[in-house]
Amino acid sequence: MLLNKALLLTHYDIDYWELPEGYLCPPVPGRADYIHHASDLLAGKNFGKIPKAHLLDVGVGANCIYPILGTALYDWSFVGSEIDAFAIEHANGIIQKNARLTKQLELRRQENKDAVLQGVLQAEEKFDLVICNPPFHRSAEDAQENADRKVKNLNKGRSLETKLNFSGQAHELWCPGGEKRFISTLVNESKDFAKQCFWFTSLVSKAAHLKALEDSLDYHQAVELRTINMTQGNKSSRILAWTFLNKEEQVEWRKSRWEKA
Repeated sequence: MLLNKALLLTHYDIDYWELPEGYLCPPVPGRADYIHHASDLLAGKNFGKIPKAHLLDVGVGANCIYPILGTALYDWSFVGSEIDAFAIEHANGIIQKNARLTKQLELRRQENKDAVLQGVLQAEEKFDLVICNPPFHRSAEDAQENADRKVKNLNKGRSLETKLNFSGQAHELWCPGGEKRFISTLVNESKDFAKQCFWFTSLVSKAAHLKALEDSLDYHQAVELRTINMTQGNKSSRILAWTFLNKEEQVEWRKSRWEKA
């Protein structure tokens, strides 16, 4: 927590950043890596220039970490969705105490725990990119087993008593079906908003889930699909990115939104 506060103050111009007891404390460098890859995706469709973009952060949490980084690094604006009313209340406290965020971040409550985009995106509203860091685990037991295995590997096979790293509320760490089901819901719903977002993206913790997700995107006729590998220290992950816009629509998007910015 103290390391994050120091990083955010020193590098991202955040004067106030606190978390409620027991809520997820995200590692800043890994989150920044996602934001930088997002900028590469956008620049790749804008002649190498990073546009001033409008993003949706699915599950913004009490920590607001992605909007904090994206506003500081690239002057982007964000809408953050969240199912936890208390997390939204706390996040609003962070926003109010950091002037930059008051102008560049809007929070919306996701009322339906089984939905991802439905109920959040408004009619005709457009986003240049969607960010999603899904709950990775299927249950509390699954989360604990993964934490035990990670610590055992780091300690060369020795069994040590472990607790979940970075803390976190239940909905932040697990959901029925785990990340595979959550991202599958995002994929299915993204088709309904195919022309309202340029890039849809999500972190995918387990490589074994990629094939099924890619097959689903093929079924939904995604025009372009990318998998971006990320590594920070001992942790490996990847970003799955897709768009439903064809070449002509991509050109029109760039001209209407990014050339005018």
